Amino acid sequence: MDIKLFNSLTNKKEVFKSIKPKMVSMYVCGSTVYDSPHIGNLRPVVVFDTLRRLFEYVGYKVTYVSNYTDIDDKIIKKAKEENTDEMSIANRYIKECEENIKGINALKPTYTPRVSENIEAIINYIDTLVKNNHAYVLDNDVYFKVDSVKNYGELSNINLEQLKVGARIEDTKGKKSPLDFALWKKTDTGLKWKSPWSEGRPGWHTECVVMIDNIFKQSTIDIHGGGFDLKFPHHENEIAQAKAMHDAKLANYWLHNGFVTFEDDKMSKSLGNVILAKDAIRKYGGNVVRLALISSHYRAPVKFNDDTLQMAKSELNKIQTPYAQLAVLLQRNKINLDKLEPVKIDNFVNALADDLNVSNALTILFDTLKIINNELRNKNADIKKLSNNFMMVKDMLYLLGLNLTYPVLTNEDLKLLENYEIARQNKDYQTSDKLRTILLNKKII
Repeated sequence: MDIKLFNSLTNKKEVFKSIKPKMVSMYVCGSTVYDSPHIGNLRPVVVFDTLRRLFEYVGYKVTYVSNYTDIDDKIIKKAKEENTDEMSIANRYIKECEENIKGINALKPTYTPRVSENIEAIINYIDTLVKNNHAYVLDNDVYFKVDSVKNYGELSNINLEQLKVGARIEDTKGKKSPLDFALWKKTDTGLKWKSPWSEGRPGWHTECVVMIDNIFKQSTIDIHGGGFDLKFPHHENEIAQAKAMHDAKLANYWLHNGFVTFEDDKMSKSLGNVILAKDAIRKYGGNVVRLALISSHYRAPVKFNDDTLQMAKSELNKIQTPYAQLAVLLQRNKINLDKLEPVKIDNFVNALADDLNVSNALTILFDTLKIINNELRNKNADIKKLSNNFMMVKDMLYLLGLNLTYPVLTNEDLKLLENYEIARQNKDYQTSDKLRTILLNKKII
């Protein structure tokens, strides 16, 4: 099966071809852990988790890496405000990130490296760039020499001359080009490490390329992803460093998800218009939040508000109800749900394989649920067909990362259902109402 992905580097949809047969190397930029994650921070989590599930479903082994930036000026500032140390701040919000990831049913990444664990490798990487004349020391800081590599700006397609003209004077003082960016910064405050140039800490743009080198042990990986706002300068600068270090592409495919917006503005802590991820999950549930984030195409923006969430909640109920009813019906017909064989869902998988077209995939899911609803009303329904439909829906939900449950009936439950049906048929309303209440409380009906 061909999986087609929109490559931000070439600005077109391409058939995915992995570097190693049936293996995918994927790195997604993670959170800077200085505050509670907002709902926008979850968009790349659900997008790339869905992509990972697709790859694994069709037979690839995926190494999925997403980092935590635990060294940052904002973390240092927060630590000062709270009169504590930076690692305590980072650990607190990493724990919160992990709870959110679990809360929206995302699979745990294969690796979750932290910048603070890679300082020695980062210093060695920068030192090599300096020695190879791709970087230079200026007042105990180190800057990458953008003019030392070809085609800088190829990912974001920005006008470099306009960017140079627009650069502020204080940013360009002493630098060989206003576009040159910091690899190492001298500092007297906060977290700092000894290096050949000064006591300081690394610049943001070097962290990910070093962690990619350390984990994957290859100069080029299959997929690098993240939010649209990372294309420039972060991902652009990563590409430049990989060229300088290895004379190779950092990744063959670059994928970027769209913003989450609040009303008509990008959701941002600096704008003060955020919905915290933990609050949304607590209020609506992880399945609702996840469905709201993936229903729109991943490259398009998502407007996130109560209306969006209520719509997702309504759609989820349309899935949950027939799915649970079908599970009950099959168990009453002595079907062991755990022993059912998988059933092909080619149309659904093909929809996701077309650049993660979740909208088309959801249409196929709801078409299947329509068939199920019709069969549930049929007293002579084909149990084999319903069993197949159950397994189809189960796999579709797994690929979308929607963790919907269904009642698992005990012998006592089956007896209750049987007695309930007998009471109804005998028009024994007192008994049927009593049994109905019990079954409702057990969420069996």
